[in-house]
Amino acid sequence: MATAVGVSRATVSKALNGRGDISDETRERVLAVVAELGYRPTTGLTQTPGRRSIAVVFDIPASPYIVGVLQGVLAAASEAGVDLLTRLAPDRSSRTQRAVAREWVAQQQVSGVVGIIGLTLSRPDGLLEASSNAGLPFVMVDPVDAHHPQMVSVGSSNWAGARTGAEHLLAMGHRRIAWIGGPEASDAARDRLYGYQAALDAAGVEIDPSLIRAGQFAIATGAEFAREMLASAHPPTAIMAGDDEIAVGVLATAHELGISVPRDLSVMGFDDTPQAAWTTPPLTTVHQHLEGMGAMAVQTILVMADGHKPSSRHVELATSLMVRDSTGPVSAD
Repeated sequence: MATAVGVSRATVSKALNGRGDISDETRERVLAVVAELGYRPTTGLTQTPGRRSIAVVFDIPASPYIVGVLQGVLAAASEAGVDLLTRLAPDRSSRTQRAVAREWVAQQQVSGVVGIIGLTLSRPDGLLEASSNAGLPFVMVDPVDAHHPQMVSVGSSNWAGARTGAEHLLAMGHRRIAWIGGPEASDAARDRLYGYQAALDAAGVEIDPSLIRAGQFAIATGAEFAREMLASAHPPTAIMAGDDEIAVGVLATAHELGISVPRDLSVMGFDDTPQAAWTTPPLTTVHQHLEGMGAMAVQTILVMADGHKPSSRHVELATSLMVRDSTGPVSAD
């Protein structure tokens, strides 16, 4: 293969694996010869004949949220007798290149993969297009942008979940309810914000822009914005977080400032990851069926792999409110 292209075997390997440290011209030349010769890599293939595999692809697998979804994926794949492969996506600088995405998808097919589940995957357009062209089902879980024309997705009723959470705080007398959410580019983050706003609007509570912040789904986001809000002349009596990670940051800042939760401040999360039950105090949060989302993604992949259309291109699972000790009635002081 390397001789046919006129490059080293290492360069061929880099081109086939989506590495970014070779020129676009060299990559295209390698992939052109790959297509001409019909070459497919075979190194390391251990697929049992007749067995099918599903690949889960992500950027960075490092959060309780991802672990929850993966548990559902693994359970459903095991029940269906399907092998599960985990993959890191091609680096962001190259995954939008059609040649890189095309070859990455081809490698998954060689491994016996009948479908791909994308999890916390940013900028998946190139992989979605390549998968569609190859006839390989691709399902995104909680995508950043669910409006891509080729996307099939599984998510949660984010808007309804956030509205239910805000209504819980309103029912306990809170009116200065702050929102610290996820990235503005995220559909899920926006829907949660809109649900919070809808609840306040329905209750006749004026929405105060100074009580709304957006950042990453991270502990540091909650800690930073909570510190800013709680130091203001008119601090909120409750803070809703766009996910449990942000809520943990809010709780940490409240503890550091000597603010009692929930006596002086109610705090609410979103996701109901395992850590929510172990915070101090235990976190009231909106429960997403993370394992259910993973299982639904597997079921959808297998339906599509059998040549059928999914029942819906965008499935939303219901959310529910988990009331614990981090929320309480507004203080009478």
